[in-house]
Amino acid sequence: MKFLKKFFKWLVIIIVALIALLYIFDYGYIIRGAKIVYLTGHKTAFIDDYPHFENDTIKKGNNSSPWAKHIDYNTAKETEKLSEVNKAWGTIAYLIIKNDSIWFENYYDEFNEDSKTNSFSMAKSITTSLLGKAIMDGSIKSLDQPVSDFYPQYNYAKTTVGDLASMASGLDWVEHYTSPFSVTARANYDDDLSETILNQKVVKTPGKEYEYLSGSTQLLGMIIQKATGKTLANYLSESFWQPMGATDDALWQLDDEEHKLAKAFCCISSSARNFARFGKLYKDHGKWNGKQLLDSAFVTKSITPRFKESPQYGYGWWLKDVGDKHFFMMRGHLGQYVIVEPNDNVIIVRLGHRKSPDKGVGEFTEDISVYIEEAYKMLNE
Repeated sequence: MKFLKKFFKWLVIIIVALIALLYIFDYGYIIRGAKIVYLTGHKTAFIDDYPHFENDTIKKGNNSSPWAKHIDYNTAKETEKLSEVNKAWGTIAYLIIKNDSIWFENYYDEFNEDSKTNSFSMAKSITTSLLGKAIMDGSIKSLDQPVSDFYPQYNYAKTTVGDLASMASGLDWVEHYTSPFSVTARANYDDDLSETILNQKVVKTPGKEYEYLSGSTQLLGMIIQKATGKTLANYLSESFWQPMGATDDALWQLDDEEHKLAKAFCCISSSARNFARFGKLYKDHGKWNGKQLLDSAFVTKSITPRFKESPQYGYGWWLKDVGDKHFFMMRGHLGQYVIVEPNDNVIIVRLGHRKSPDKGVGEFTEDISVYIEEAYKMLNE
């Protein structure tokens, strides 16, 4: 008994000492992350985590516009393979939108059409849309405007806002999703996101090559906020959420209650139907119900590869060919997707808990092709 008492006493002392050291050396965010993830029974970030963070509201307008339902709405059935992968990879929403009408939709695991789940990095596409809007509004001069115009501490570098949007910033950032000591984990759980980002130096020549870094989009979001004088949630609401007729308020995660900085690189919580609106906006060259919300030239540039050596990325949007079809898409951690084939007027949305095994940062996983191929089998039956 004495041995057990002594063991637990020293165990408590060691745990307290470790926690103290984490805070002393500015790794206290690991404690916050552990509370949010492990104490809720998860092993990594999860799609319905928004109640565990501070959030800013992306307000819907007074003229919500629900998606029309196709004349053949839900007459098709999931293919056998689609049913299998939806179960295996924890799909919670799967939609096929054809000719701007919902042709097929299904929800799983007690989620429904109104459920809010985390966009994860699909928010990068939305943040880049806000860049296009800020240029259209005149708050930012062009894609070539230097980052140093907004943050003079970067006057040693030639990084532009376009470099941030196209993942060519040259920032000293390591994109790592499993290590609690990575800057990516710090950005997600730290209470002062601005400090974390502005500590990142430009160490490579910007504008030369693609390198997927969440820090690039976060810095871009900070610039948009500075240039417009508006929070990202408010700017998104007035620029797109309300004009596109979103049916519900959405939430944008903040670093904490004091700093209230939105995580531009991730973490907008909304529904599959409302995320799909950005697919339609880009499919229609920035126009919504006859009104040009986003410059068509910016849209075209966004869904065109910037670098010949990296055909998978434009400005905030992913690009992938499957067979003879050309898709552009929003992508997020754990398999959040809005996938668009403009020539076929098709939008595919998939949200869920998991995706097929990773193939490395920025690489397309098998599940993407499966969701596309099975959707087309359903459409062609």
